[in-house]
Parts: sequence; structure tokens; C-alpha cells
Amino acid sequence: MITKRRKEQRDRLKRHIRMRITGTPEKPRLAVFRSLKHVYVQLIDDSSGKTLLSVSDLSKEFKEEFKDVKGQIEKGKKVGLVAARKALEKDVKNVVFDRGGYLYHGAVKAVADGAREGGLRF
Repeated sequence: MITKRRKEQRDRLKRHIRMRITGTPEKPRLAVFRSLKHVYVQLIDDSSGKTLLSVSDLSKEFKEEFKDVKGQIEKGKKVGLVAARKALEKDVKNVVFDRGGYLYHGAVKAVADGAREGGLRF
């Protein structure tokens, strides 16, 4: 269970990051959310307020790909790869990375590495 203080700290960091990072139609925001068991990624166009795509290790369409993946870091890397593949299908090559108030290590770093490996540029 996350303590109130830790959640407040993450929310403060998230607000601070979001003051500087915005997604546009040409360069959407790659937002990462991680829970204790799962990793979620969204490509967001902030100018129109629309989510262009979302991928997680719970996505039904990618269930086969995530069947053998164990551990948070492996899930993060795979989610990043799948998100990059779907983004390239929608002709999105450049993104702005939003770590969502989390430290850039572990699953968050794995998502970024997977997305870069999949062909996205930050």
C-alpha cells in the first residue's frame, strides 16, 4: 500500500513534469503508468485532448505476446516495443516521453528502451 506522503510526492513531480511537457499531433506525449503488477502506456495529443493509442500488458489483442513475459522490467520493455509498433502504424515517429512522476529506472526505463528499440525517437 502506498503511503499518502509518497503519493503526494509523485503527484507533485508529475505536475512539475507536465508543466514542461505537452503532446502535439506531430509529437504526442508517451505517458507511462506502472502499478505493482502491470505497465500501461498511452500516446496522447494534448492540444486536442485525445488519446491516440494505449497499450498495456493486459491488452486483449496482445495477450499472446505477453503470455511468457515475467517480471516488471520485461513487461515494460515489451509494452514499449508494442507501443512503438502501433505508433509507427499511425505514422508517429517522434514522441515526448512522460515518466509520470516515477524515477527513470526499472520498468519506466524499460518502456523507454523498448520504444526506442521499436523505432520511436524521443
